[in-house]
Amino acid sequence: MKRLLILLSISLIIVSCGNKNRGELIGVKQKKWFGEKPYGMTLIEGGAYIMGKADEDIAQLQNAPARTVTVPSFYMDETEITNSEYRQFIYWVKDSIALAMLARKADELELGEDNKDGIGEFSFQDSDTSKLSIYQKYMRENYYDLNDDIYAGRPLNWDADLSWNTADYTDSNYAEVMDSLYLPPELWYDGEMKLDVKKLVYSYNYFNAEAAAAESKKKRNQFIDRKPFIEKKNVQIYPDTTVWIKDFTYSYNEPMHNDYFSHPAYQDYPVVGINWDQAVAFCNWRTSFKNGYQRNKGKPQISRFRLPTEGEWEYAARGGIPSGTYPWGSPYLLNDRACFLANFKPLRGDYASDQAVYTVEAKSYQPNDYNLYNMAGNVAEWTNSSYDSGSYEYVSSLNPNMAFSGEQRKVVRGGSWKDVAYFLRVSSRDYEYADTSRSYIGFRTVQDYLGVQKVQIK
Repeated sequence: MKRLLILLSISLIIVSCGNKNRGELIGVKQKKWFGEKPYGMTLIEGGAYIMGKADEDIAQLQNAPARTVTVPSFYMDETEITNSEYRQFIYWVKDSIALAMLARKADELELGEDNKDGIGEFSFQDSDTSKLSIYQKYMRENYYDLNDDIYAGRPLNWDADLSWNTADYTDSNYAEVMDSLYLPPELWYDGEMKLDVKKLVYSYNYFNAEAAAAESKKKRNQFIDRKPFIEKKNVQIYPDTTVWIKDFTYSYNEPMHNDYFSHPAYQDYPVVGINWDQAVAFCNWRTSFKNGYQRNKGKPQISRFRLPTEGEWEYAARGGIPSGTYPWGSPYLLNDRACFLANFKPLRGDYASDQAVYTVEAKSYQPNDYNLYNMAGNVAEWTNSSYDSGSYEYVSSLNPNMAFSGEQRKVVRGGSWKDVAYFLRVSSRDYEYADTSRSYIGFRTVQDYLGVQKVQIK
């Protein structure tokens, strides 16, 4: 017994000597976070402001009584999301669907990467089990086959060269897969193959934190099961180009329907025909796309991109001018050279008097003092907030947001190219249904501020 106590004492001494924290509470150290300014965004430093109508409520809506609120710092896109930026999202989804279909076809034909002359090069990355780590083998054996889709979760080979040019199709199997993504020839016109845009579906999972918090509150803060609150969304992401015709009865807008989203002349114009669910799906993809790069570089994950809350949007639109009527501060719509300061419908319907009939390029007119373009006019913008005419009476004064999953009315802000000046005011509110797309509604994204990039002193 005495010998055992001596050995135990020696082992404790050895452990104590080898422990760098010396028995003190020093915390778990992680890599230092030096956040990067997201590309195309500007930092909006948080603060307090008077949200709502401090000026005359011309429309007598009485849905925005003034109150003081505070918002934390966040990044916001300097411009509305453009056709070019949204097409990057569409192209990624289109490529991922094609790669997945080619990988499945290769698996059905039992082709591997060694089949360089065919579609074998598009095989799933885990098709050669000899190259897998122990963990990858474990995941494949225990989790992939639990889904209804036997291919779910298997990694695609993004290094394979994917071609959409029919002249570069490698073999009949490749042609068969790619052809399935297009409409049948009888639905083509103008001699052009037409992609079946209904197949462009973006799928993602997300954690419904609002619902989980409500459930936790009912159970008096007991731990709850996460599974019911992990939800899956499948969203058809292609814009509804027919909005240019549907929104205006007895009006000839077919050229906008034909060219606005697809022609390079409009690539820097704000994307429209996007409903609220599509805008949210874009935010999820942008987050996932950036975090994929972060993981490959061994960097920490970024905070997610999302739609701004109504409180954040108005704070950013004011540009640091508390009592401003419009984003440029003054109550006037013209500058000192008698030029309109935004793209809207002035003078009882003279659309062209502001130098534009429809939308303009996203980086047009002068930005506000936060360097944000077209926070008034051009296209109205989706927010994360649900609409309730009386929400200002009960939302929190700290980062206010009324977001009910069952409320399909979503707040849109800023007014558009087809609106009168009243809707351009920073305090004016409007709404649209989440499943509805319009030729005058677009969006921009925000990201929570977690810190600044490290500055090297030379």
